[in-house]
Amino acid sequence: MAVLVVAAFALVAYFLEALGPAAAIIGMIVALVPLGAVLFAVRLIDRWEPEPRSLVVLAVAWGAIAAVGIALGVDLLLTVLFGVDGSAPREATREALQAVVQAPIVEEFAKGLGVFLIYLIARRAFDGPVDGIVYGALVAAGFAFTENIQYFAVSLIEGGTGQLTTTFFLRGILSPFAHVMFTSVTGFALGLAARRGASAAAAVAPWIVGMCGAALLHGLWNASAQFFDFFALYAMLQLPLFVLFVLGVIMLRREERRLTRQRLGEYAGAGWFTPQEVEMLATPRGRREALAWAQTLRGDRTRVMKGFIADATALAAVRQRIVTGRDPRAAADQQTLLARTIGARHALFAP
Repeated sequence: MAVLVVAAFALVAYFLEALGPAAAIIGMIVALVPLGAVLFAVRLIDRWEPEPRSLVVLAVAWGAIAAVGIALGVDLLLTVLFGVDGSAPREATREALQAVVQAPIVEEFAKGLGVFLIYLIARRAFDGPVDGIVYGALVAAGFAFTENIQYFAVSLIEGGTGQLTTTFFLRGILSPFAHVMFTSVTGFALGLAARRGASAAAAVAPWIVGMCGAALLHGLWNASAQFFDFFALYAMLQLPLFVLFVLGVIMLRREERRLTRQRLGEYAGAGWFTPQEVEMLATPRGRREALAWAQTLRGDRTRVMKGFIADATALAAVRQRIVTGRDPRAAADQQTLLARTIGARHALFAP
């Protein structure tokens, strides 16, 4: 994190110098709107088994700082190596290649590197495809936030509030989830590897495949703005892809709930939970009813019930890690969580 803090200061200095303080600050304020919408959506996806807050911060910070720094560094390096041709046709060709080829490859690698880093350092919190999508989306949200600051500030400088409004409509209203959708492909691929219990070395191949898919989607998106009628292609292709993405996330969340029910059912078979408790813990309706019931208890035991639900959900994830054999510390976590669920049950039924 110390490296990210230093990089953040460097990035802020770069923006203040290149864009000016006023435009940079206004760009940042406007960029907070799509960032907030994306983080809210990711929170909805992640609420069944929330990821550790430290990893959430790391993911967003990587996207906003490190990934942007890598992309800017590569762009600067290529400019130094190949220079800039002043002729209009060659400059137009260079910009097109940069948008459709260079940017998708470099940016998806930079963002994907952050997702893989989380896989390496926190595999015990990387349980499956939903977790991968969440981490990919968070990295992408951070990247889009910093990128939007630049786009919004440049629009304000070049065309005033009118051009800023247009840019905000295109990036903040029509496509706030574009980067999220791209990098989620990388996260999904790593999530599948995590579900299989793949080692770091074995996860490299699916990680690369995921980044290739992300870069292809990213390139298609940029090409639609560069070469085609953006709004027509947006309606005919990009919007349906986004709908499929949302449906895919919904199906994965249902699978996550099914797996929770299955693993808790194994504990119920061993006498740790009742079948009624499994139904309560493994369904959204059951959780809502449980929280409402806890609120009626003496002293309002909603917090205890929330802890019971969180620990039981974590227990199901630990059981999955035991089954796949990918976490040598899972057995110890299992005992800790079983003890905590027992304690929570006693606290709920205490007079």
